[in-house]
Amino acid sequence: MNYQSTLDKMREMKLKGMERAFSSVLDSKIEKQFSPDELISYLIDSEWDDRYNRKLKKLLRTAKFRYKVNFADIEISKSRNLNKDTILRLSDCQWINKGESIIITGATGVGKSFLASAMGHQACLNEYKVLYFNCIKIFNTLKMSKADGTYMRLMEKIKRQDLLILDDFGLELLDTTSRLIFLEILEDRYQVKSTLITSQLPLIKWHEIIGEPTIADAICDRLVNHSYKIELKGDSMRKK
Repeated sequence: MNYQSTLDKMREMKLKGMERAFSSVLDSKIEKQFSPDELISYLIDSEWDDRYNRKLKKLLRTAKFRYKVNFADIEISKSRNLNKDTILRLSDCQWINKGESIIITGATGVGKSFLASAMGHQACLNEYKVLYFNCIKIFNTLKMSKADGTYMRLMEKIKRQDLLILDDFGLELLDTTSRLIFLEILEDRYQVKSTLITSQLPLIKWHEIIGEPTIADAICDRLVNHSYKIELKGDSMRKK
């Protein structure tokens, strides 16, 4: 039987995983060891895996995480105030499906960005779209985009993400433009899309760093009161 025509059709239909799997079966000359239903199942599974892996690779590349880590790399211990049950509960990413958020606080070096990256990676594994930003950089980028006319396009891109990670919030006081941008981001995502924020500042200091009391109240109401809170403790992980 001439299988080349079948391979050509698979290639034409962009069934890359199926094509590679079928070529492998033919090269190893074991096609007769498969029953028809087993061969179909094998080819479909191969195509499914190939498409998932390509999608995952694209999601991770687009997210631009600070650290290339996953849930298995998270060090869970009482000394870090990191509860195993909490981490396991968050690992299925249902909190993203529900549009819930997470706030991670703690001193510098305790692993906030590491934990945020691991959670973002887990979200990508579950096929959610994620973007990872340093807070100062995202506010500066969006302020500059107001001048060159790309602001609405960037905001729409942020709005579409299933999970937005904002790292190192509170390193500097927010000016008027930044706090309004922050409020707009949270307003777009409120109870619809998830946001994960890391900060060295405890929550009681957030009003002070945001500034204008009315806007600070609006931001905290949309974020703080509807989020999982993780307060990391312990020595700096960088020492290790």
